[in-house]
Parts: sequence; C-alpha cells; structure tokens
Amino acid sequence: MKLIPTILCGGAGSRLWPVSRELHPKPFIRLADGQSLLQKAWLRGVAQPGVVETLTVTNRELFFKTEDEYREVAVQHKDLVNSYILEPFGRNTAPAIAAAALHVAARHGEDALLLVLAADHLIADQTAFAQAVVVAMQLAAQGKLVTFGIHPDTPETGYGYIEADGNKVLRFVEKPSLEKAQKYVASGNYLWNSGMFCFSAGTLLREMHLHCPNILATTRACMEQSRLAQSKNHTQIELDPETFGLVPDDSIDYAVMEKSKNVAVVPCSIGWSDIGSWSALGDLTPPDTEGNRIEGDVILHDVSNCYIQSNQRLVGAVGIDNLIIIDTPDAVLVADRSRAQDVKHLYTRLKAQGHEAHRLHTTVHRPWGTYTVLEEGPRFKIKRIVVKPEASLSLQMHHHRSEHWIVVSGMAKVVNGDLELFVNTDESTYIPAGHKHRLQNPGVVDLVMIEVQSGEYLGEDDIVRFDDVYGRHQ
Repeated sequence: MKLIPTILCGGAGSRLWPVSRELHPKPFIRLADGQSLLQKAWLRGVAQPGVVETLTVTNRELFFKTEDEYREVAVQHKDLVNSYILEPFGRNTAPAIAAAALHVAARHGEDALLLVLAADHLIADQTAFAQAVVVAMQLAAQGKLVTFGIHPDTPETGYGYIEADGNKVLRFVEKPSLEKAQKYVASGNYLWNSGMFCFSAGTLLREMHLHCPNILATTRACMEQSRLAQSKNHTQIELDPETFGLVPDDSIDYAVMEKSKNVAVVPCSIGWSDIGSWSALGDLTPPDTEGNRIEGDVILHDVSNCYIQSNQRLVGAVGIDNLIIIDTPDAVLVADRSRAQDVKHLYTRLKAQGHEAHRLHTTVHRPWGTYTVLEEGPRFKIKRIVVKPEASLSLQMHHHRSEHWIVVSGMAKVVNGDLELFVNTDESTYIPAGHKHRLQNPGVVDLVMIEVQSGEYLGEDDIVRFDDVYGRHQ
C-alpha cells in the first residue's frame, strides 16, 4: 500500500507566546534535543512502511522556513518526494485535508493512503506509534476513516473524547466538564481524540461528497485554479487566494468524522501530547530537587516548582514558587503555572493592537536567510543579516531610507544602481535611498553582514521589488 504522510502545519500557537509567533508558530519550536516539533512529525511520518511521498499543507509565508526544517533532517531521505500545498490564509482542517486528498488521488490513485499528522504534536513511543499505524492502514484499506484514540491518563478537559468499543466508534464527545471527564476516564471506554487520521484518498473524498459537498466542490475548484510547480523530487501547489476564500471554514471532525457512519478508531498508548501550554512543554524537562525545570542560563535562590527558559540572557530569580518565566530577546513572559492556558489572551491583545511581537521575532526568517534587529531608535535601525550560500535578495528600492552594509564574514555580490561589485570581509558599501539594489551571496559559506539603516521611515513595508526569484511582490 502506498502511504503519504500528510503534515498539517498551521495555527498560531498562541498559548506558547512569546516563543511562538504568527510567522514562527508552535511547530517550529525547538525542544531540548535540538529538533523542532515539525521535524519530529516529518521523521515520524517517513519512518512508516510504504511511504512514497510526504505532503505538507502550510501557509505560503512558512514555505521556505518549512523547507529549511526538513533539509536539516532529510539526509537519509534525499530521494523522497516532498510536496507542498500552500495556503494564502487559514481555512481550518477540512479544506486542508480535502486539498491533500485531491492531490494524492490525482498523483497516486484513490487507493493511496493518507496518514494525517499535526505538525505540533509530540509522540514519545515511536514503536507503539508504528504499531498503531499498521493497524490503521489495515482498517483504512478496508474503506474506513480511521482516527487515533489515546488512552487517557488524566481527566483532561482540553481535549475532545471518543467513546469506543474496540475499533468501533460509538460517538464523539466535545470537550467535557471536569466532572464528566473524570467519569469518562474511570469508565475505561473513552479515548482522547488525537486529531491524527488515516484513510484512502478515495474514501475521504466520497465521505466529503456525502457530508460536506460544498467544502469538497469549492476546494476542487480552487485546486483547478491554483499554480502547480513540479520537479523530480518536489511538487508545489500554491492555492489561488480568490477561490480559496470561497471555501467554507470547518474542521474535519465537524465536517466529516462526527457525521460519518464509516469511522474506526485505533486505541493506543504512544506517549502523545499536543504541547498545548508552557506547563506541558516544561514537563518535558527533568525537575531539580526543588521541582524547578530550567533551560538556559538561570541562577536561582529559594525558588521552587518553576519553569524558566532563557536561551540568550542570564535570568535570576529569588523567592518565587510555581511560576513560568520565558525570556526572549524582545519579550518576557511571567505567568502562574496554574494559569498557563491564559497566555493566549496576551497574544490576542497584542494582535488586536497590531503589535509586531505577536507576529515576528527579532530574528526573522526569509527565503534567502535571516535578519536580526540588534538596535533601533529615531531615524536608525541596526540589523545582522545572514544570507545563505548562493541565495539572493530581490532587486529592490527603498523610498525613505539609505543603507550601509558592512561584511563581517563571507563575500557579497552587490548591485547598486548601475554598479555591480564584490564586497569582501571587512569591507563596506553604501546604498542611497532611491537606488535599485540587490544583495547576493555567490559563495559556499554564509554571508554575514551588519546593516545600518537611516532615514525618516524604517518600516519593513518601505520596499519596491522589481525582480524576485521567490515570487514575492511589493
């Protein structure tokens, strides 16, 4: 059987602010072993039998970042086809999975199986997961829509539940009250709804035609209008914004799974967590004798039961208990551990205010590399810019600012007006406002530069692109 791991990479991860941001959501958070949740999901998928392709559904803005993540861990899978469906904006899981099923059916036939995985979940027991996938594939091959149900170990109120009898689904239950959750766990008949699925492309499309025909029809119409790019080991579908906006916003659970009579469940104990809060993420770090869980450079005095993360600066704490402290270069979170779920309200308020801290870090990833804002003030901004080998920025112009570039390491190829020149380590060049310019790294190592901007307006939207290899516009 052909198997296509299908990774859904979206969401804001608002409960994990300030590390999670709109353009650096939860799947990209690195754990203590150095791997991101997204990388772990991809490796988990490709380790299963019969994999012929991976498919990732994500936002257009996250495409290059996602590619970089996979490239780090794909050394043993260089010949595997990695495909992408790129959304212009979020439309929930039903349209995303519909688009994935349409792609798989067209490419591999309706009997090919999708293994739908969330990019931001953690699974500790890979052997048990692989065994569950084998069972799920067998059920899916028989024409079932298969979901993975997790044996609950606590009366969790933040998850949906599945009442089950073996592999038979009796009913889906919404997030319960604590009293109901306690009864569910005590009965032994209920499972957490993990949000992972396995089914053939044909089965899913037939069930969507039966239960949510409008979602399927509008997604199909969108796919027909969308741009397709293909190479030997790469397929990329960029969904058309206008027609995608007509697709109803709904989850696969509401649209299909809860309505279908053709659903099966695989009960499993796989060490699953959706890492839904700082408290859950902190629990992955072993505690010290006082119950503190520490990551980074931290010094403590009379502190207990705290989770503190600081990867850049020294954090000192005195006489506190049961707190979460998360330090990032531009924002610090301090929260009671019992209120970890409420962090999302800070994210929501920042977004409503238009504050950049909900969207970007001081280090911003771009298709060509990264930039980090080191300091800014009235009429100036200082950045550290890293350009990947053989990468190029767009041919562009700024109306309101000039730029002074100092090469720290590597070599830059610079277009500056009518001039084309090479700038070596310890050399610099000046780009006046209004000049067309382009920065390239012609070398085989990273180009590292310091950029000093000066002018009356220094916003990132002061850019006119004339030519861009990544297809971006002004």
